[in-house]
Amino acid sequence: MAAEVEKKAPADPERKRRRAEKKRADRKLLRERKRRERKTLWADAKNLPNLLTFARVLMIPLVLYLLSRGTPKDCYWASLVYGAAAITDALDGWLARRQGLVSVLGQFLDPLADKLIVAATLVWLVSMGRIGAWAVALLISREITVTALRGIASSEGLVISAEKGGKAKTALQMIGIVCLIIGFPYHLDAGIYDFGTIDLVHVGRILVYASLVFSVTSAVGYMSLFADAIEQKDKQT
Repeated sequence: MAAEVEKKAPADPERKRRRAEKKRADRKLLRERKRRERKTLWADAKNLPNLLTFARVLMIPLVLYLLSRGTPKDCYWASLVYGAAAITDALDGWLARRQGLVSVLGQFLDPLADKLIVAATLVWLVSMGRIGAWAVALLISREITVTALRGIASSEGLVISAEKGGKAKTALQMIGIVCLIIGFPYHLDAGIYDFGTIDLVHVGRILVYASLVFSVTSAVGYMSLFADAIEQKDKQT
């Protein structure tokens, strides 16, 4: 039997033209969408809460520079800069909510700036012998773990609320780090009672070590909430 050779029908010129026009329209829509995203991102970057967040990031090298000089005066100024960064942390979130300027960029940058300044300062303080490396490693590991949990939960459409222990950890940690940055003995007289000379490095260590307790317990709480949320989601599906 002779093999039959099938001839391929010629492509429809009108169909080819429509296909090409569709591709051009899709590329145009993609370019427009990217242009709008860039415009929105730039507008978000210029709002006041996000500018405060950017300022907090820029404070990191200044704090480290002053600490590297190591004199009591420089350490005192470093503590003021770090304190100002902590104030902007509370201020930018409050402004964003009050003015309706909560943005994706801000939600990304705000926690990132917090973790960067805390981690960078603590690591620098380790090199100065003011805090143990084990404590800093534990604190940073906790932050990475909780951030990863929240990221996974967010991708699954779940919301994990902040633990009370996490807020206590943040407060103790902030005050403790300020004491460690100042880092020299000072005479403290409250008027009513004279506390004498207090070594702020010891005070800072105690506060940071106390924050470790809340760090671990709040991390366990986050893991428990995450497990419960996943279990509830599995039951619903």
